[in-house]
Amino acid sequence: MSALVEISRAYAPRFAEFAFEPAFTAAVDQHVAELRDRLEASGGGLVPGTPDRESLADYALGFLDGLAELDWREPVGHDYAVCRLTAITWLVTRHGLLPEQRTGEE
Repeated sequence: MSALVEISRAYAPRFAEFAFEPAFTAAVDQHVAELRDRLEASGGGLVPGTPDRESLADYALGFLDGLAELDWREPVGHDYAVCRLTAITWLVTRHGLLPEQRTGEE
């Protein structure tokens, strides 16, 4: 299973928290902006560009590897890693970066 699929399955349910956790929403938004900058998907216009799926997948895999080395366990609340993983999921979902999300494009 790819890192993007694994992360998306685990963290898409966190989107429901946006409705009642404004601080979490803001933190995830900041992580999304940072990831776009890192992956050069910011673009010059008002609407940010789509991140490259392979670059995001490579980043996600490296991030998961780093968490494994730290023996990270998901907390009850929101820490840096939860915000980052939720941001990755948001980008994947928003831009339809999983094969099953891209039906009809090819």
